[in-house]
Amino acid sequence: MSELPLAAFIVVALFGLIMGSFLNVCIVRLPVDESVVRPRSRCPKCGSSISWYDNVPVLSWLLLRGECRSCGQAIPVLYPLVELAVAGIWVGSVLLYGLTVTALTGGIFGTLLLGIGVTDARTYLIPDEYTWGGLGLGLVLSVSGGLDGFLDALLGAAAGFALLYLIAVAGEKLFKKEAMGGGDIKMMAMVGAFLGWQGVPLTIFGGALLGTLVFLPLQAVRVLVAKAKGRETNELLVPFGVFLSAAAAGTFVVGDWVVDWYLGYLGVV
Repeated sequence: MSELPLAAFIVVALFGLIMGSFLNVCIVRLPVDESVVRPRSRCPKCGSSISWYDNVPVLSWLLLRGECRSCGQAIPVLYPLVELAVAGIWVGSVLLYGLTVTALTGGIFGTLLLGIGVTDARTYLIPDEYTWGGLGLGLVLSVSGGLDGFLDALLGAAAGFALLYLIAVAGEKLFKKEAMGGGDIKMMAMVGAFLGWQGVPLTIFGGALLGTLVFLPLQAVRVLVAKAKGRETNELLVPFGVFLSAAAAGTFVVGDWVVDWYLGYLGVV
């Protein structure tokens, strides 16, 4: 645990809030192929440009009581929540790892995972900017571990892509339709670059477990409600990126401990 002065955490939190504000732009614009640079931030309801003083992370939303200054329509609470979540990711990373490359890696990785999870939950899409861009960042950051670190990240990226691709192919043959989106496959390449090959199976297992425990019961309730109202339910769509993101975050923090415990349980170490 880090023993940095409070001022350092305040700076990190402010940086996280700014990153969270940018992530909000990515969440809204990337799925519809819009630039994240131009035009400037605007109200999602009326399209009016937002002045800088109305675009301060969290604070502006609170001062405006969650409403657009121009049209008075509600601005979704998702915006400040994402900003606070990213700030929490960066502060937590520094708290755990200090001012190190590992903390920087954790902050970037956590921000990417949050973006993927929220975007996939909203649109059932995982834009390439998260996956291929994240893959590049993961490989660059791995250089801090020397040649061994880079090779481990490269092997992890290949393992993540290959393993989920094989699962997708097997699922398609079994269910006679697409069982896994291409975004999920590319996402696991990115995850492998950050976690190494050891973290890939743990992330996939954790994602599948979370999906089973969380999504399937919710879907069952949805079907029962629809039947009770005499309506047909739409085709089942699973935002698997949400559960892979949560599992990958957990693997980054406690994955080594889980692997060591499991190998010890098997008597390997």
